[in-house]
Amino acid sequence: MEAAKPTLKAEKPQKARKFWTPKRKEALVGWLFLAPEIVGMLLLNVFALGFSLYLSFTSWNLLSGISGIKFAGLENYIHMFQDPTILKALKNNLIYTVLTVPVPIAIALVLAVLIHNKVFWKDYFKVVFFIPYISSIIAVAAVWSALFHPSLGPVNQFLMDLGISNPPKWLVDPKTSLISIAIISSWAGLGYTIIIYLAGLTNISSELYEAAEIDGATALTKFFKITVPLLRPTTFFLLITMLIGSFKVFDIISYLTEGGPENSSTVIVFRIYEEGFVNYNMGYASAISWLLFAIIAAITAATWKMRKEE
Repeated sequence: MEAAKPTLKAEKPQKARKFWTPKRKEALVGWLFLAPEIVGMLLLNVFALGFSLYLSFTSWNLLSGISGIKFAGLENYIHMFQDPTILKALKNNLIYTVLTVPVPIAIALVLAVLIHNKVFWKDYFKVVFFIPYISSIIAVAAVWSALFHPSLGPVNQFLMDLGISNPPKWLVDPKTSLISIAIISSWAGLGYTIIIYLAGLTNISSELYEAAEIDGATALTKFFKITVPLLRPTTFFLLITMLIGSFKVFDIISYLTEGGPENSSTVIVFRIYEEGFVNYNMGYASAISWLLFAIIAAITAATWKMRKEE
C-alpha cells in the first residue's frame, strides 16, 4: 500500500502593511507643526543669504527694480578694499571692539565677585546694574548725549569745577566720538555681563575657597587661582557673544553721531546701511555684508581653536 501523502495547509494571505502607521502619523503631525518655521527659515535665511551673495557680484540700484540688476563680477570687492571709508570703518570697528570687550569683561568680573562675596542686598545691586541693559538703547543714548553735551552737560561741568578749563568735546570731537560711544555701550551692557558671571560664580564650590584659606591663600590668590580659571567657560561665552556684538553695533551710532564727525565713528554695519538704504547701492552693500560675515566667522573660528587648544 502506498503511504498517504501529507496534505499541505493553505497559507493565510499576509495582510498588506499600512503606510500610515501611528508612528508615521505622529511624525507627520510634528513636521506640520515645524513647517511654518522651516519655510520661514528657508525664505528669510537661506534664500536671503544666497540672494545677498549673488547681489554682491552685481551692480544694482534699489530704485531700478529687479530688472536693474547687472552682473559686475568682482568689481564690488575690488572697490571695497580700495574704499577709504571701508578701511576707516574697519579700523573703527577694531578700536570699538578693544574698548567694549576686554575692558568691560574685566570690570564685570571684579564687580560680580564683590557682589557675590562682599556686598549686602545682592538682589538690589543685580537689579540696579541690569536695568540699563533691559532699557532701550536709544533712551540710554539720549540720556548720555545730554550728559556729554560739550558746554552744558553735567560731565563737562564737573570737569570744569575740578579745574579742567578745556574738557573733551565728547561726541562732537573726531578724537573722542568713538571713545564716547564705547563708554555708553560698555555702561549699558555691563549689567548683562555681571549677571552671567554671577551665575557662573554660583557653580564654584565654596569648599575650594575654604581649603585655600586653610592653606593661607590671600584674596588675590583665590581670585587668580580659583575664580578666574573656573570661570573660563563663562568668559569664553561672553567673549564670543561680545565680539560678535561689537561688529554688529549700529543703532547707538546711527542715533548719536551718524558715523561722524568726519567718519570718526563710522563702522561696518553703518556703511552697509549707508550704501544700501541711503545710496541705494545694494550690490556694494551686499559685498560689504559678506566682508562682515567673513570677519565674524574668522574671529569665531580663531576663538574656538584657542579654546580647544587650551
